[in-house]
Amino acid sequence: MEILTNLEAGFAVALQWDNILFCFIGVTLGTIIGLLPGIGALSTISMLLPITFYMDPTTAIIMLAGVFYGAQYGGSTASILLNIPGTSANAVTCLDGHPMAKNGRAGVALALTTITSFVGGSFSILVMIFLTPYIARFALEFGAAEYFSIAVFGLIAASTLSRGSALKGLAMVVVGVLLGIVGMDVNSGVQRFNFGILELSDGLSIVALAMGLFGVAEILSNLLRYSGEPYKIDKVTYASLMPTRQDIRDSTPSTVRGMLIGCLCGILPGAGPTIASFMAYAAEKRASPHPERFGTGVVQGIAAPEAANNASVQSAFIPTLSLGIPGDSVMAVLLGALIIHGIVPGPTLVLEQPQLFWGLVASFWVGNIILLALNLPLIGLFVQILRIPYDALYIAMLFFICIGVFTIRNNVFDIFVMLGFGLVGTFMLIARFPAAPLLLGFILGPMIEENMRRALLLSRGDWLTFVDSPITATCTVLSVVSLVWSFWSPLAGFIGRARDRRSNSLGSTGFD
Repeated sequence: MEILTNLEAGFAVALQWDNILFCFIGVTLGTIIGLLPGIGALSTISMLLPITFYMDPTTAIIMLAGVFYGAQYGGSTASILLNIPGTSANAVTCLDGHPMAKNGRAGVALALTTITSFVGGSFSILVMIFLTPYIARFALEFGAAEYFSIAVFGLIAASTLSRGSALKGLAMVVVGVLLGIVGMDVNSGVQRFNFGILELSDGLSIVALAMGLFGVAEILSNLLRYSGEPYKIDKVTYASLMPTRQDIRDSTPSTVRGMLIGCLCGILPGAGPTIASFMAYAAEKRASPHPERFGTGVVQGIAAPEAANNASVQSAFIPTLSLGIPGDSVMAVLLGALIIHGIVPGPTLVLEQPQLFWGLVASFWVGNIILLALNLPLIGLFVQILRIPYDALYIAMLFFICIGVFTIRNNVFDIFVMLGFGLVGTFMLIARFPAAPLLLGFILGPMIEENMRRALLLSRGDWLTFVDSPITATCTVLSVVSLVWSFWSPLAGFIGRARDRRSNSLGSTGFD
């Protein structure tokens, strides 16, 4: 009964005309951004951060969250029609979505991705409604040692479980933590690591850092890859959007399995929508009696990953809002947006800011319904957006990014910081160093340091305080296991390859 009362209050907030308007703006912009390959929700949210400073915090988070889950809807369109994923989470949709388009079933593929995305997102919203308040109440019993242990585990897991090299992810975490301690020490008030630069007294701007690493870096890297050729797009008619009964029967079990996998991946630190979609596709292929048909244009190959990535996006808000620990880079930026507005994320947010929390939850329903209404009737209009020349689009984006960074503190220095991190981010993309762990380290680093020092102060310097409770002991063990795995996995692969080369060389010489 309490949940129904809270939901009623949440819908009273979400259905206010300004919140509906900005929810519509967010999901529409997210859909468009998802359509355009290479931009991504993270870059867009970073660009929009300066605008939200003049908005109500609830309205601002509703809009930014709408961009995030709206991009998952739009990203599938480019994957199906062009074989180019709009977002990394939609990459696996190319495997069966584009073959369906080449077989003349592009409309059916687009309709199924929209429907399964709605179902996956709706399921995770229900999980969020019932799970988040209980996690928040449980987390109220946490002390400094518990917060330190959980934050460390989340940071290590986010870097070791993400795509690419775990060692590179850990290295970026360390760099992010070092960047996070620039400025004033929260305990002593002493300036540190600012190298005499007055503008660094308050530390680096999270907006300049995020917009440089993700906005400017994405623009530069995509301009390097962009050939200048306009995309060739086939026309999609309304009549072609109707799936058959067999399509619905085949995709329903896949959708259910995909949303369960996606919901779990969203809650786990470091997994996220990309890993969720690939895991769902692999599980679906393994469960199918005809795995050889995958990759030729089967509906199961698009239903499972699309349900998974949208379920993952919605469930990622559970640890972010209940514990104040972001699971991926987008959640880290949203966490930063809350902090900028003076709202402390964590268990107190759910209890002390019920208007924001339940209004945000209710807005997810509103946003998903808007997306369902937008993507099916207006798919032909959205497809035409792919004809926008990229060179003109990126120049305009870079211009607005610079304006946005400047307006935060009216400081030209932040623009140079952003451009500097943009160049660094571009080289990181070329060298395959992940930027997301760096941002997570930058945000969680000060929190880890503050809680570690507080826990040691309360325990009078006893380091056993980080293992003397079930929660701290469990998180510490999981952190150690993650670290050992991140170091052992590449070492084991190297040893295995060396053994294979040695066996091949012995075999070629005729020895048994």
